[in-house]
Amino acid sequence: MSVTVRVPTILRAYVGDKSTVEIEPNPQTLQGVLDALEALAPGILQRVISDTGELRRFVNVYVNDDDVRFLEGLNSPTPSGVTVSIVPAVAGG
Repeated sequence: MSVTVRVPTILRAYVGDKSTVEIEPNPQTLQGVLDALEALAPGILQRVISDTGELRRFVNVYVNDDDVRFLEGLNSPTPSGVTVSIVPAVAGG
């Protein structure tokens, strides 16, 4: 099986304007999914992960409907069939 990654509009240029990308074989953690995504789309990881190796402050990542900041962060499990969503924070008034 695989993991589906939902790619926000702002990052779709990295993945050929696709809204989703399938990662196979299934990495077991979010870090593995993001590393596999970087292998498919070089440069995308720096938009999601900071220089300190943590999720960027204004990028939310979900495994299915669960915010990984309330799970195990980059070590959150990603069993086959889950959807990982990368969601940039939106601000304004």
